[in-house]
Amino acid sequence: MMRYLSYTKKIVFLVCFVFSLTGFAQSLEKEASSKIKNLEKLIEKAEKKGIDVLKEKTTIRTAEIFLEFANWDEKNEKINTEAFQKVQSYKKDAVKMAKDLPSFERKDVILMLDEATDYLSLLLEKKVFRTESPKVDWKKAFVKEDQIIYNKTPVFLADYTWKPKSKNLTEYHGNQDGFFLTPSYVINEKGDLQSRKKAELESKNTGSLGFVFFNHKGVPKWAEKKYGPNFRMREDTYTTYDIDNPGAREIQKNLIAAVVPHTAGKKFSELGYMLCNEPHFYTHTDATKSKLPWASGGVSNFTIEKFKVWLSEKHQNIAALNSAWGTSFKKFDDVQIAIPIDISLKGSAKWYDWAVFNMYRVTEWYRFMKTEIQKYDKEGKVHLKIMPNLWTDNARVHGIDLEALTSLSGIIGNDSGAEHKRIWRKNPYEWEAHYAFDWRELCMGFDFMKSVSPNKINFNSELHYLSTGRSRDLYQDPKYARATFWLAHTYGMTASQIWFWPRKEDGSVNFKKEMKGYPGSNNQQPRITNEVAMTLIDLNAFGEDIMSLQRERKPLRIFYSKTSAINKAKHMDDIFELYESLHFDGVPLGFVTKDILNNQKPNNWDVVLVHDTQFVTKQELKALQDYLNKGGIVLLDSKSLKKDEYGNSLGKLKAGKGQLIQINTVEEFKTKSFEILGQKGHISDVTITETNAVGTKTCVWKVTQNKAGNNVLSVVNVGKSDATLNIQLKGASKIICKDLIKGIATSSNPTLKPNEAYFVEITKK
Repeated sequence: MMRYLSYTKKIVFLVCFVFSLTGFAQSLEKEASSKIKNLEKLIEKAEKKGIDVLKEKTTIRTAEIFLEFANWDEKNEKINTEAFQKVQSYKKDAVKMAKDLPSFERKDVILMLDEATDYLSLLLEKKVFRTESPKVDWKKAFVKEDQIIYNKTPVFLADYTWKPKSKNLTEYHGNQDGFFLTPSYVINEKGDLQSRKKAELESKNTGSLGFVFFNHKGVPKWAEKKYGPNFRMREDTYTTYDIDNPGAREIQKNLIAAVVPHTAGKKFSELGYMLCNEPHFYTHTDATKSKLPWASGGVSNFTIEKFKVWLSEKHQNIAALNSAWGTSFKKFDDVQIAIPIDISLKGSAKWYDWAVFNMYRVTEWYRFMKTEIQKYDKEGKVHLKIMPNLWTDNARVHGIDLEALTSLSGIIGNDSGAEHKRIWRKNPYEWEAHYAFDWRELCMGFDFMKSVSPNKINFNSELHYLSTGRSRDLYQDPKYARATFWLAHTYGMTASQIWFWPRKEDGSVNFKKEMKGYPGSNNQQPRITNEVAMTLIDLNAFGEDIMSLQRERKPLRIFYSKTSAINKAKHMDDIFELYESLHFDGVPLGFVTKDILNNQKPNNWDVVLVHDTQFVTKQELKALQDYLNKGGIVLLDSKSLKKDEYGNSLGKLKAGKGQLIQINTVEEFKTKSFEILGQKGHISDVTITETNAVGTKTCVWKVTQNKAGNNVLSVVNVGKSDATLNIQLKGASKIICKDLIKGIATSSNPTLKPNEAYFVEITKK
């Protein structure tokens, strides 16, 4: 009997506990619904007073979406537990996190609604003011040179990977269109297109602004039979077949011929033809390890034969090749090389030639695709979803020549990312000593690509600022979302497709796509998702000023040599050392290369900085010499320009008609550069002194002038501590800083928290 009573008490307790949880959930949902109604009433009042309420309407929609998501999460705790268990840093607390998730989302929604209500109240009380922002119709926006235009003004657009196309989700959170292509759509040797896809394409109307996605993972079975058993290869990458097999071109010719005549001139292809998802062709190994490095592999005989031809053109005669390689081949046909190439050969002539050729063959493959596309769409722009870390990091045997591919493209394509919270690695990254997030790839990558192609839009077709496979934080401060998106747009980004939106409209998740990537991502973060939308609204309210920041002349140019990047183990770390030292002083930074020096006007910059660049080709050295001969200024350290690509000694630069200034330290580069800019009158009238706890500058700032002739200042604190700024204007004893987002005066001596952005107009008092 006692056991029965004890069991009954447990049942009663559990029932009460369940009812308590249910009641709590209903209470939160009821509270959120009540706050939505209150905000809607305020919106009505604001509209009658002519106040722009796009932000508040967007926030209400975000709230409605995530309340639906919370309901699904409440009913699917087990599924979410399994998902959290897939992430190393969440694994231990997976059960609790899944249990708490619905309440977390509802509380986040309530906080978001409170913030929106409070701010709209301030607007109604005229304590703050708002510049109107356009509600962009993606069907009417269009690409013009380096801008997307809507209603005669520049705008910036964002959507999410895999987001459903329902109006509920597209009205306020992006309405990007497009079309997906893959080789398996070519169903036979004749080049016929899969009937279902053909019908879908022919029935598709012009749509809204979007892009055509060329996938390279699906290889048709008939192709393997026709082109050989080795046609399919490297299946752990996003191109799972041999691009040097003649069959690859045959398939793409047929696919392009069948599709592009139907996509040409359509709105859904105006953001271009994305030629590949995250292209990479790593071809190295490490004999000291038991398995190949990530995504690395071998090549076919077709590739090796191409390499032999390339070598004959590069070296002209076999004696020159043998001298460089230390070999004794009798003719180029006899050349042998083991691919994957072992990393122990890095720095050798053989390594250099293979790395350059690997880039060459990949670039030529995409050049072929561009040529075929433009046979049927003369105005069609191509781009690639290139990971900028393939340039900002040290590796160079991946086949991606960012400069060549950016020049080739009509749109700057990328999938720029930023890491902020380790979810698998135990040891901290170097950037964590000073910064709130790793901005190297974002800032340095965009500065390089915009140096190569200043007059093109920048389309980040898989944006990884909110989450990556290595970085995620369910409890992330929304300031981080604003910081990264604001920074990216001031550095050149025009449009983005954000990673990611794996939920359906009812909140259910397609875990077949991304079970590991989902937990802790933006589809569980109402305020993060909403802050992205809020930031885009603010950017669009000041589109002219943001474009002016993007277009700023880059007076300081760091010399980038692909030769040193290939031959040196950590060349990009050395380049970043200089870039970082110059990055926090309000002067736009850029890069020059051999081709930029030869093809762009030298009055685009004031001085070229050559730092820790030991290896250059004779052609690179000549480009620098020609620049000096035209009156250019070069700052050169004692380590640089010593040897050619094969380690042979080079002649020295001469001043010519220009100035060749010897530099000894990174600090001297900075001091002398700013001295030159001062002499030329190219330093901003705005100066900022920064104080923080980390002992090094961490606030990224830029200044431009608006149509009224006033200085507009953008600042983002990327540091891990608060930063206090003292802002001064040349010739003014006192200044007024107007917060452009709030429309009111603010402090000229602000303290910015980590990830905080500051956007003001400066005038004399």
